[in-house]
Amino acid sequence: MKRSWRVRPVSVAVILAMTLLVAGCSGPDLSDSRPTAPSSATSPQTMTTAPSPTATPSPTPTPTPSPTPEQLELPRGGVELFPEYRLVGFSGHPYSPALGRLGIGAIDERVAEIEDLGAQLAEGRTVLPVLELIAVVVQAAPGADGAYRTRASDDIIADYLEAARRHDGILLLNVQPGRSSMEEEVRSLEKWLKEPDVSVALDPEWDINADQLPGVSYGHTTGEEINAIATYLDGIVQEENLPQKPLVFHQVSASVVSNEAAIQEYEGVEVIKSVDGIGSAGMKIETYNALMKDLSPNIHAGFKLFFEEDVKLGPLMTPAEVLALTPQPEYILYE
Repeated sequence: MKRSWRVRPVSVAVILAMTLLVAGCSGPDLSDSRPTAPSSATSPQTMTTAPSPTATPSPTPTPTPSPTPEQLELPRGGVELFPEYRLVGFSGHPYSPALGRLGIGAIDERVAEIEDLGAQLAEGRTVLPVLELIAVVVQAAPGADGAYRTRASDDIIADYLEAARRHDGILLLNVQPGRSSMEEEVRSLEKWLKEPDVSVALDPEWDINADQLPGVSYGHTTGEEINAIATYLDGIVQEENLPQKPLVFHQVSASVVSNEAAIQEYEGVEVIKSVDGIGSAGMKIETYNALMKDLSPNIHAGFKLFFEEDVKLGPLMTPAEVLALTPQPEYILYE
C-alpha cells in the first residue's frame, strides 16, 4: 500500500519545546486526595424491652442495607457516549505552542473555539467538548530514568480539568510514553481517572523501544496492550460507578498498531481509533480510508487535523468534508 503520510520529523523548535518541558513538569502525586463519602449504612439496634409472660419474642431486626451509589453522569447528561454525542476537541500543552492549539492563550478562549467548530460538526448529535492535554510528553533527551518522557504536574492537570468542568466538557490525558510502558504511564494517572470526566488518549507513534529515538522512527503498540488498558479503565468505571469513558488511540500509520482484533467490547469504555498525521485533504482521506478498512465493530472512528501543518499542503479540511468521511468520525480533534 502506498504510504501517503510521512514520519513527522521533530523540528528544532519542537525539540527545544520538549526539552524545556523537563524544567516545568514533574511526576504526579499518586495519593488520592478526594474526600471519602461517609457510609449511610446503620447498625442494627438491639431490642431491650422485656417481654411479658405471654408475649412472643420480637424478631431480630434486619440490618438496613447500604443504598447503591447513584451512577454519575457525563457533563452534558447520560452515561453513554454514543450515539448521543460527537466528541470535538483541541490538543496541546501549556508550555509550548508547538505542542498544539490547546496550549495557546487562555483555555476558556480555546473552549469557545471548540464550541464554534462543534456547532458545525454536530449533524444531529450533541457535541461534547474535549480538552486533550498532553500529560505525558515525549522529549528529545533521555532524562534521569532514560525514559525519554516527562509527566505534567498535578497543578497543570487540575487547571485543565477545572476548565473542562466550567464548560461541561471532558479531559483526556494524552500519553506519549517514550521508552516507558504505555500501561505504566496510564496507571500513574489513576487518581485522575477515578473522576467521571477524565480519560486517556494514547499516542503509540511515540511508544519507542530501546533501539529507537523519538521523532526518528515510529513507535508501536499492540491491540493486546490497548485492550489491557481498556480492561483497566472499565474496572475503574465499574468500581466508581462512573459514566462511560472514551479510550482514544491515535494512529498515524498501519505500522504503529498491530492486531487490533484483540480489542474487545466493554460496558464502561468506548475505544476510538483516531486517524492521525499531517497532509493535504486528499492525502488525509486516502490514509483514513486505508486505516478504517474493516474497522472492528468494537472500535469507533476518530479523525485528527492540524491547524498549521495541514495548511502548508493545502486548505484545512472543512467540517462538511470531515463529516463526509466513511465511517463518519465520532471524535474530531484539532491540534
